Parts: sequence; structure tokens; C-alpha cells
Amino acid sequence: MPPKKKSTKEADAPGDTLTRIAIINAERCKPKKCGQECKKSCPVVKLGKLCIEVGPKSKIAYLSEPLCIGCGICVKKCPFEAINIINLPKDLEKNTTHRYGPNSFKLHRLPMPRPGQVLGLVGTNGIGKSTALKVLAGKMKPNLGRYDSPPDWEEILVHFRGSDLQNFFTKILEDNIKATIKPQYVDHIPRAVKGLVGDILKQKDERSEKEGWDCFQWAIESGELTHVLDRDVGVLSGGELQRFAIAAVAVQASDVYMFDEPSSYLDVRQRLTAAHVIRQVLEHSELGDRRYVLVVEHDLAVLDYLSDYVCVLYGSPGAYGVVTMPFSVRVGINAFLAGFIPTENLRFRDDSLSFKISERAEAGGELYKNDVMRDYSYPSMTKTQTKGTAKFILHVEEGRFTDSEIIVLLGENGTGKTTFVRMLAGLLKSDEQVALEKAGKLDEAAMAGPPDLNVSYKPQKISPKFEGTVRQLLHKRIRESYIHPQFVSDVMRPLNMDGIIDNGVQNLSGGELQRLAICLALGTPADVYLIDEPSAYLDSEQRINCAKVIKRFIMHSKKTAFVVEHDFIMATYLADRVVVYHGNPGVEATANAPQSLLSGMNTFLKSLQVTFRRDPVNFRPRINKRGSQKDAEQKRNGNYFFYDDGEGDNDSDDDL
Repeated sequence: MPPKKKSTKEADAPGDTLTRIAIINAERCKPKKCGQECKKSCPVVKLGKLCIEVGPKSKIAYLSEPLCIGCGICVKKCPFEAINIINLPKDLEKNTTHRYGPNSFKLHRLPMPRPGQVLGLVGTNGIGKSTALKVLAGKMKPNLGRYDSPPDWEEILVHFRGSDLQNFFTKILEDNIKATIKPQYVDHIPRAVKGLVGDILKQKDERSEKEGWDCFQWAIESGELTHVLDRDVGVLSGGELQRFAIAAVAVQASDVYMFDEPSSYLDVRQRLTAAHVIRQVLEHSELGDRRYVLVVEHDLAVLDYLSDYVCVLYGSPGAYGVVTMPFSVRVGINAFLAGFIPTENLRFRDDSLSFKISERAEAGGELYKNDVMRDYSYPSMTKTQTKGTAKFILHVEEGRFTDSEIIVLLGENGTGKTTFVRMLAGLLKSDEQVALEKAGKLDEAAMAGPPDLNVSYKPQKISPKFEGTVRQLLHKRIRESYIHPQFVSDVMRPLNMDGIIDNGVQNLSGGELQRLAICLALGTPADVYLIDEPSAYLDSEQRINCAKVIKRFIMHSKKTAFVVEHDFIMATYLADRVVVYHGNPGVEATANAPQSLLSGMNTFLKSLQVTFRRDPVNFRPRINKRGSQKDAEQKRNGNYFFYDDGEGDNDSDDDL
């Protein structure tokens, strides 16, 4: 019989040795506002041992892990749900890399970077990716879990003896390694950096002189920054800031390059361009085979494209994280999606995700007669927008849509996807409506068209203005939905709204705000749901959950959704049909009528000159390496996007 799969959510079988960690949420623990139920109910405390220490003046409770028996009574009794007790396999304890303090987050193991290769890190938020980067960059000294008596470097080197990390930390200790990190939150850059884009990049450029080639020119051309060189950093958009940050790291002479979420704010084409720039950090220099590159990325298609190998991080967000041994790219990402680490025979997530295309999408969305009730259409439209001297014109071709259908809008930034969504939402009027309004014929024209549809709109940019908690906002905006058992099980529970329901809306992080906005949009009764970039600020696992929530909700409620999405895997999973945008970004663009997933993806990918194949295990789209045999073959045949079950899949470009 095959060995039984362990689960991090359950205690191991009797006879296995366990170590126990207790996590106390510092934000939720409020000893002055509770009756100290945790201490009063603890059976170990009743025996006279100090398992839980908390007093009226304590800022936070302290729970002794060696004394804890794992009964979980304190977890249930805490009125603020601030305590979490987790059983871990004993062998993880000897691999503890860092712990921030008592009853706080701990990281087990470290990724092992290899010179001349790109290491990708994949895992949820709060699982230790940024901590691992700080340790490997030499910005944080690992304490091996001994936060009260940190070890010296000699002991740390002995701990990592026999691994690649021993040599790596020896170089850090001898100051032979310089590490450069692209920060995760690029919108914070204008606070720290002042000046013109071109001047800052020239100041940062160390490689041109040391390596004898024009690295500055390569960075601005590859990063598409030529048109913003004379602009101040403070006026750059999110996408421009991201490309600037990547270029600023790439031009510096470093031994270790770290890129934390390089695809945020970028469209599909820009993400692939950024991935190409990161790979060229190694390829453009004779020193490339001695440099290390690490990338944290939540867009799995981009991570697949730019990585040579992958480390998966699993655990419990905010409690502990475990870094796996390195996998080949395909095996690592598939293990993350399956929620199962084959080398450790361990399951860290209950469900997996398959990207097999639905019969409806394969049929081009033509299964209308049997599975839908109503058919709608929107007319050809034009929208002209003027801002200062700049002028943008969007042309929309006539299209139709049905119940139980998700239409994904595909296009580069600046081609009018958000403009089109806002027109469908009634927030913007087309040029034709404005002309009719001026002529006094708008009411007559409206009566001649299709019946008005109720819409629910989730905007691209979320600006919280509500003064109160998430619970109060849900009660005010979608009271009937958020107390309905079906909505709770289909939407709120998968989006983990329980974890933030008593938090102040103004204090939510970007990912928490995004989940709240999706919940509010789906909870609003409507015929058409307009969702603009639902994956923004979400980690890989949250994107999976979000895609499943939207798909299930639209199918069960027999409604329609228009979704703007740049994450290619998420877009492919959601789409029944697609609207492809083409034209000159920021000047003039056209939105085609909705078309089948296959023809639409082929059209879109052909404009990007990128080909995709499908993984034979979970059918997720995988980008072919530029210039590879598979890439050339598919371009020759005109098959830029594949439906097949992975036949002929060529994984030679990421085998280790």
C-alpha cells in the first residue's frame, strides 16, 4: 500500500513526534478588554504551571509552547480569536531558520540559490517569502529559532554545513556579495526617491563602466522607459514605476538580484517584457554564470517563463512557513497547484485546481440553446476622451452576450478596457449618447433598445472611504446576501472574509480590500457583473480561490460577467469568450466583438508574438520559451494557444 499522505492541518499518526507552536496575533490580543478567558480555562494553569501568562497591564498574552498540551481550549475561549495552536512534524524543528519572537512567525529552511540560474519562489502572502529574501540578502541575520539567545555566524555556518547555503553565507560574512532588491510595493518608491527618471538610472548605472557595454541604453529600451526619462518619479503611473524599479535594479553591479513581485501593475505584454529583462540580467554579461537571481511572483505563467527552478513555500500564513527543496519549474508549480509536495508526501491544501477548458468554451460559447435563457446585445459605440492635449478614442464593435457566461477583456494597458466597462456600467456615456442627449432624443433611443439591465461594478482602483468595520459595511451594502447561507458558503468563506470581518475598512491591506470589493460586487443583486482586475494585490492561492468563486457564482446564479484580467492563467480559467483589444495604446483602440476562447486567444497572442502550450497534468497554460523549437513550430502552424491535453508537450526547456 502507498504511504498515507500527511496533512499540516492535522496531527500526525500516533507514534510520530510532534512539536507544537503557538501563535498569538498581536493586533487581536487585547488583555485589557477581555476577562483573560485563555488563562482561566487552561488546564495546565489550573495545575499550577505558567502555561499562559497574562496580566491586566500586559500588552499581549504569552503562551509557553513546551508546557502547552495542545488541548485547544484557549483557542475556543479567546473572544478575539487571537490564539492559534499548530502541531508540526518534529523534523522541522531542527530546520528552523528564523523566528521573530515568542508566539510569532517562524521560517523553516531557506531557498538555495544557484549561480547563473533564476530561482522562483511561489507561495501565499505571509508565508515567509520576504523574510527569506532579507536573510539571503544579508539584511537579516538568521537566529535559527533562538530569538532570546541568537547564535553567532560560526554556529550559523555549521548549521548550513554541507549545503550550497554554507558557501553563500560565507561570502556574505566576508562582504564578497552585494545584493540588490526590487521592493514589493513600488508605489512607495516616490517617497524615498526624488528626481528625474533618466538622472536616477544614470546614477544607478554601474554595469556600463565595469562591464564595458551600454547597460543604461539597454535598460531604458527593454523597460520601455524612453518616453518617461524627463519625468519626475513622483508623477509616474503604477506600471511605469514597476518598469523603472526593475531597470534601476538591473543596471546595478550586484552579485545577487532579487525581484519581489515584478509583474504588479503590468499588462500581459509588459509582464513578458519584464520577465525577459530579468533573464537578460544573467545573459548580458560574462559574469552572469556567477550571479544569483531570485524572483517572487504570483502570476504563475510569468514565474514559469522566467524561472530555471522553483521552491514552493507552504504552511500557515502569519504562523509558520516551510521552504521545499528545489523542483524543476513544471513540477514545482504543479505541486503548488495540487497542494501536495511529492518529495515530502505532504498535503498542505485540501483542494487542487485544474484548468481544463469547459465544453462551452471549446464550442466557442455556442451552447446557447440548452444552457441559457436570455440573449442580450450592445450596439457599436465610440468614446472620445480628452485630457489636456492628449486625446484617446475607443471604438467598440457591436456584440452580444448571454446568461451564465463570463467574457474576459484582453488587451494592453491604455487600450480602453476600463473605459468600456465603465460605459457598460453607465458611468460614462458614449459619443452617440451624448449627441442624442444634446438633440433631446435620448429617451426615445433608449426605449427602442434592449431592456435596461441592473449592473454591479467592481472598479480597478479601490479607495476605502467607509468609517467602520468590514461587518458594518457588509451589513449596510449587501445585508441580504451576506447573511444568506448559500452566499456565505460560495463567496464569503472561500474569500476568507471571516478573518477580516471585524477589522476596520480603513486599516485593510491591498489584498484584503480586493477580496472585500469582490464580495461586495457579487453580493449586489444584478444581471451583469463588471469586475475590473480582480487579481490585483492577491497572491497565487487567493487568485485561485477568487477565480473559482467568480466562476461558480456566475454559473449558479445564471448571470453574466465581464472581467478585465492580466493574469493569463486566471483569464483562461474564467473565460467562456473573450473581447480582444487592438490599436495604439493611449491614442486609438478598438474592442472586437466577443469571440470564442480559442480564436480570441490566438488573435491576442499573435499580436504579442507569444505561444502557449498546455500542461498535461492540470492543463494550465505555459508560455513557450522565446525561440524554442515548440515556439517556432506553433508560430509556423498559427497555433498560438492550444486546447489539447498536452500531447506533444515539450518540457525540455525546464528540466534540471
